[in-house]
Amino acid sequence: MAVLKQAKDASRRWVIRQMVKLLPRLTMDNMETMISLGQKLLKNPEYIQTAESLKQYIRERHPAVKVVEKVLYDLSPEARFRTIYNLFIKGLLYGTTYREEIAEDLGFRPPLFFVISPTMRCNLKCYGCYSGEYEQAYGLGTELLDRIFTDAEELGMAFITVSGGEPFIRKDLLDLFENHKEMMFQVYTNGTLIDEEMAKRLAKMGNVAPMISVEGFEEITDGRRGQGHFKKIMKAMDYLREEGVLFGASVCQTRKNYLEVSSEEFADLMAEKGVFLIWHFQYIPIGREPDMSLMLTPEMRDTIRRRLRYIRNNWPFFICDFWNDGPYVDGCIAGGREYFHINANGDVEPCVFVHFAVDNIKEKSLKEALNSDFFKDIRAHQPWSDNPLCPCMIIDNPHCLRDMVKRHRPVPTHVGAEKIVNELAPYLDEYAQNYHQIAHKAWNEEYAEEYGRYL
Repeated sequence: MAVLKQAKDASRRWVIRQMVKLLPRLTMDNMETMISLGQKLLKNPEYIQTAESLKQYIRERHPAVKVVEKVLYDLSPEARFRTIYNLFIKGLLYGTTYREEIAEDLGFRPPLFFVISPTMRCNLKCYGCYSGEYEQAYGLGTELLDRIFTDAEELGMAFITVSGGEPFIRKDLLDLFENHKEMMFQVYTNGTLIDEEMAKRLAKMGNVAPMISVEGFEEITDGRRGQGHFKKIMKAMDYLREEGVLFGASVCQTRKNYLEVSSEEFADLMAEKGVFLIWHFQYIPIGREPDMSLMLTPEMRDTIRRRLRYIRNNWPFFICDFWNDGPYVDGCIAGGREYFHINANGDVEPCVFVHFAVDNIKEKSLKEALNSDFFKDIRAHQPWSDNPLCPCMIIDNPHCLRDMVKRHRPVPTHVGAEKIVNELAPYLDEYAQNYHQIAHKAWNEEYAEEYGRYL
């Protein structure tokens, strides 16, 4: 067995060397060769088929391929190298197979990535932001963050999302990211601290991808974040694009902006600014005083799902609609199935929006926290629904979250977190029931044939 493992490792190292050699002269013309090499690092048939589909997209020049072209031709040399090597070769290709193999020893497969909030401090105070519910004095020290990142690398994770608060308020983070140069860091930011000097440094580092929060156009963005904010983040995007930094946008969908952020006009603006991807999140009623008037109705949620599917297939950037894209990831990915969250106090939460924890990373290794009974039980019960359009244990299957909290008695990670499982239960149950009816129809009409099953 040891000899066989050594042979496999040697073969993978050879493949990776060939891919790295190809990187400097990589173009769309030889991209299929790169993907075929990458397939040799995979053993999961589903991932191999996904790679085949990507090759087909390239042959057909599908709009999604424009994102690949932007990576090849618009990024700085280091950003181009780190995006392809850190994220795709080390994280998605080699990392996927490595995580599957070490699962035999660990008893679980480490997730693809996780979200970490080094600080909850922020230079803004926006309505509806969950981060404002945490104690602002909380923060994870530089040495602790370094240990967590090292733990992650040892578990085959090369992609980390950094949230907050405002991460760039921490002056030590860029040095820390630079010290972990073979990891890719996606940073959710309000964008106000990104100037020309920071953009130049990020271009030289190559392994940091800012995701700038935007609410729509100027009026609604400034209405939530302050007068003049929209112009500031448009300028920040200009700096990043001009320096060749991989960057994107982050959108919080509410009743006030859901049509605006899913419009063709907004898509045109984002394409003009040069974003590579847009992350869409629904407003979730969490925190001390959740504002139910911001939460999308089931009908609104279905509307934005359909509109964003259209945008995705016709504009030159990638869109992830966090709740509505359940079909593409087979439902909920929380609890360490593919991701989890470490908050600024070190509490290890199943999800950025599930503010309960049984472990703290200051007292446990990453491996121990991922293997808690709480997380194992969550993974054992996923997916929560037969319909992947209803993936969430907070808003789609709220009885599931209540059951997990009752069984494991995790600690609420801030004052008021428990409202999601008691005071708001009647509202969420009604919401879930109404949305399931809409999602049932949508699945059978739009997805069932592709996935080979009707509900």
